[in-house]
Amino acid sequence: MTTRTYVLTISCADTIGIVAAVSGYLSGLGIFITESANFGDPETGRFFQRTVFKATPDQPSLAELEAGFKAIADHFQMTWRFHDTAVKPRVMLLVSKFDHCLNDLLYRYRNGSLTIDIPAVVSNHPDLERIVAWHGIPYHHLPVTKDTKAVQEQQVLDLVDRLNVDLVVLARYMQVLSDEMCRALSWRCINIHHSFLPSFKGARPYHQAHTRGVKIIGATAHYVTTDLDEGPIIEQGVERIDHTFTPEDFVAIGRDIESVVLARAVQFHIEHRVIANGKKTVVFRR
Repeated sequence: MTTRTYVLTISCADTIGIVAAVSGYLSGLGIFITESANFGDPETGRFFQRTVFKATPDQPSLAELEAGFKAIADHFQMTWRFHDTAVKPRVMLLVSKFDHCLNDLLYRYRNGSLTIDIPAVVSNHPDLERIVAWHGIPYHHLPVTKDTKAVQEQQVLDLVDRLNVDLVVLARYMQVLSDEMCRALSWRCINIHHSFLPSFKGARPYHQAHTRGVKIIGATAHYVTTDLDEGPIIEQGVERIDHTFTPEDFVAIGRDIESVVLARAVQFHIEHRVIANGKKTVVFRR
């Protein structure tokens, strides 16, 4: 008998009885819960939960599950959603000339470890078209200048709409998005910042770190907002270094960290492990 796997994510004011209500609803339908994690934030007074469960064909459909759950959600004033894991998220990649994050994501896509569809790769340069074409993915070269930025960004957003894109990933896309584009892609655009935020923002962060004699370097994946490099953080990674490392060593190590951190952030997002908590995130890691 074929089963379907769903993920339920919720957030609401923290109070007594939420876990019991959710698990009681599912168990009352004979549904098997395979994974559940929750967190009550003492600072905000908010409660967050991610529940994974399997349903057989003779059990309620997704629409029926949603309809039946609405009374519980209304009672607790939840922000909630059921996610069907059989539906692959459609992810569009934006790149410039650096190819390490792009190559890593395409490899994970090709071997199935990232269960996504990639309907398009967009770049402001033509350099990486051959790599993308080898994977059979359409490549859109959309050059951008200061004078054409608004037009180019609208072209990108038109692709997002036309291709039904769920998530945009800036895989070392070296353009600052306008406030209008940031708002249009709110909570569905992930950037990899080549530094361990919030330190060493802006240009040449590894060189800044080298000048300061730091002992760790890292990378940060975050959602894009109108506040440059200050969006809600999803994932970070670091590597220990010492005084013998050159700026070029920093860059080489940084490329590896960036690739891993960005891939993890995308994975967490598509597996619905990230829930908004104001300007922060709650991330239910594996």
